[in-house]
Amino acid sequence: MKKFILTLLTFITVLQLVHAQNGSTKQKIAIFAPLYLDSAFNEMDEYRYAKNVFPKFINPGLEFYEGAQLALDSLNKEYAQLEVFVYDTRSVKESLAEQLNKPEMDSMALIIAHCNTSEVKLFADAGLKRNIPVINANLPNDGGTNSNPFFVLLNPTLRTQCEGIYRHIQKYYSLNPIIVFRKKGQLEDRIKLYFDEFGKNTVGVPLKMKYVDLVDSFTVNHLKPYLDTTNQTLCLAGSLDENFGRRLVQQLATLKKQKYLSSVVGMPTWDNIKDFNKPEFKGIEITYSNPFYNAKLDKFSQSIINYFNTVMYARPSDMVFRGYEVTWKYARLLLQYGKDLSSNLSNKSHKVFTDFDIQPVVNKENMSLEYFENRKLYFLKWQDGVLKSIY
Repeated sequence: MKKFILTLLTFITVLQLVHAQNGSTKQKIAIFAPLYLDSAFNEMDEYRYAKNVFPKFINPGLEFYEGAQLALDSLNKEYAQLEVFVYDTRSVKESLAEQLNKPEMDSMALIIAHCNTSEVKLFADAGLKRNIPVINANLPNDGGTNSNPFFVLLNPTLRTQCEGIYRHIQKYYSLNPIIVFRKKGQLEDRIKLYFDEFGKNTVGVPLKMKYVDLVDSFTVNHLKPYLDTTNQTLCLAGSLDENFGRRLVQQLATLKKQKYLSSVVGMPTWDNIKDFNKPEFKGIEITYSNPFYNAKLDKFSQSIINYFNTVMYARPSDMVFRGYEVTWKYARLLLQYGKDLSSNLSNKSHKVFTDFDIQPVVNKENMSLEYFENRKLYFLKWQDGVLKSIY
């Protein structure tokens, strides 16, 4: 652990020097991530915490950049003509708006952003102002972006996720009784609105969904009236709440032992639930969507895993792989198309882990292009902690 922390400290210190690089003939890329450098270091560039302490809030942004840096290292070995600028979106010295208004932004050819909800519009507007493609690498939110052909959303919006779930159920479970268990809330109402809308507009046979609102402390007795011991019931979680999802699966697994037949389809947030392999969830079939599935068996993944094992003494997180593939793919496309990158944002070349399906989002009222969105969803079916199939 000590070597891991020291390596990261060195990594962060070196990171602060990246801005000083120059190369007028190179394609320029700006990478934005929440690195919290000012929180980690004082005015003397001394680490604020003990050497064996590493605050968890730094992890997502740093891990994303670690992956990006590994991709850039690989490209550098091929003498790729790139100049990369790295910006800390949590800097106390410069706001994100100030960073995006720097004169150097005028010469950028690509912006890659790990952002939060309040930052999406700032990135999208900055790209539109300068005709620079902006890749939102992590957040499933368009931030109200419209009429912006330079903005790409890699993590699909809730609407797109719900549409994918609806179509998946149509394809594989349309003959089953379908119960949507949900809690009360505005987000849950929006999910229901999306499902109802898809049911009205589908070209196939609309699903017959029965909605059941549950109290927070629901038990098997609240679920049992909607299940059967002779027919398989599909239970759909109509909430993004992970605790709700965990409790729903646990109660359904208990009923499974009582011969009540069911399988459950969850929300994309279920990918964050790591304890479905525990005994209390045994027996129930669990399916949920994930736009970034990676089996980690390919040469790129194995190389990253080996690097972290031997150098960092740690396992790479999913955000490391995200940073790697987004940087590799779009840096490659930039090198290939140059100023024409914005016309090739949906190009499927240079795949690393994920089969991105970048499609235009069109305003149906005036048929104008709003932005680009990844519509690829993997559906993972698990049982007893084992991945049974991928759709």
